[in-house]
Amino acid sequence: MSIRKLICICILLIGLFITGCKNIELGNSAELPFNMFDNQEDNVNNLINKEGLTIKDRYLPIEGYLRVEYEEGSFAEFLRNQKLKPYGEKVLYYDGREKSPKGVYDSVFDVDIGNRDLHQCADAIMLLRAEYLYSQELYDEISFNFVSGFKAEYKKWMNGYKIDVKGNNVEYYKAAEPSNLYEDFRKYMDMVFAYSGTLSLENELISVSIDNMNIGDVFIVGGSPGHAVIVVDMAVNASGEKIFLLAQSYMPAQQTQLLINPMDNDISPWYSLKGKERLITPQWTFELDTLKSWY
Repeated sequence: MSIRKLICICILLIGLFITGCKNIELGNSAELPFNMFDNQEDNVNNLINKEGLTIKDRYLPIEGYLRVEYEEGSFAEFLRNQKLKPYGEKVLYYDGREKSPKGVYDSVFDVDIGNRDLHQCADAIMLLRAEYLYSQELYDEISFNFVSGFKAEYKKWMNGYKIDVKGNNVEYYKAAEPSNLYEDFRKYMDMVFAYSGTLSLENELISVSIDNMNIGDVFIVGGSPGHAVIVVDMAVNASGEKIFLLAQSYMPAQQTQLLINPMDNDISPWYSLKGKERLITPQWTFELDTLKSWY
């Protein structure tokens, strides 16, 4: 036994003697999610497999929780299997600068955001959704509204139509032969990034209660500025209580990042809303009624 642990035990025993408290038993520490004598950094590291290269492989559920099962090919499975950069790498801004992880994020998504200031919070979420639909060849379902109200449909884009924007006047025009190459898809998404945002995405999504939260749901506040984060994984315990992981991009454009939990350091990066009135993330606070779904 280390000197640190021995000192902690002595202090605890003295406290019990003075207060007469009898409802804490040292022998029950194995029933807790973490050993009561481990420091916070050790607790968090127990939840992380630093060799894992996907969300599912890197982040282990808290003891007593199991990952929620979803169908293969679902949006939920797509998200929890998102590729991550090697553990310890930093988020890059669109201009190549690094964003410090301190107090904000634990991992970086392996995503190419280009060299323009386009991939911000709502954009990162729309890209994840669109990438999923593209991977499933559900091209007819890839569409996003511009802030102006114009509906940008990928099925028209892949058929050679591009989009002309002059103020609030937006229209399609025939400009190319039909093509569904990935580079064409990403050019379409850049167009969406330029003219959509939290205001338009908030209006597109459907409100859902916290009790019915699922992977892929979005906490979103539309505005200038507004913000949005997406639920990318979830686990439950025998009582039906949920824990979940969140991801975001931010301003200026930057790579998507898996957030730490500033509310509960002992379970970070997992989040729990048990006993919480609001969701506090590193760079935004959300009311619980801001949760929305794609369905």
